Amino acid sequence: MLQLCQVTRALFIGNARSACSAQLVQQEAVTLCINVSRQQPFPEDVATLRVPVYDDPAEDLYRHFDRCADAIQREADGGGRTLVYCKNGRSRSATVCVAYLMKHRKLTLADALQKVKTARHIISPNPGFLAQLERYELELRKRPGWAG
Repeated sequence: MLQLCQVTRALFIGNARSACSAQLVQQEAVTLCINVSRQQPFPEDVATLRVPVYDDPAEDLYRHFDRCADAIQREADGGGRTLVYCKNGRSRSATVCVAYLMKHRKLTLADALQKVKTARHIISPNPGFLAQLERYELELRKRPGWAG
């Protein structure tokens, strides 16, 4: 089934097949697509950002958290909407959405995971990505103004 799942007013999560549906992307007024994969295609006629990682617990997705979270926030601040996707819309894309919610919405890891899971019930970040999110939460707690 082709669908984009809405996490916040300006953030969607989905799989590659849905992301490449021009009709869906246009229908949800998506202005930026973050492709969290090495191989999946990009939709046409929309700004894109590639995060070249495999869904492998050993991959370093952590180093992309700030860049992706800030890109999503910048898009939202400008009135745009972001779609984060990977092949299945389950692990990599969910991890990036959770990192965004933790950084810019000041949610705890548990609350951010629950919010993304409510939007897309099949999400399941792999154990390596979960460990990276735990590390990110600890780092965010040390930053000024973070209250999660």
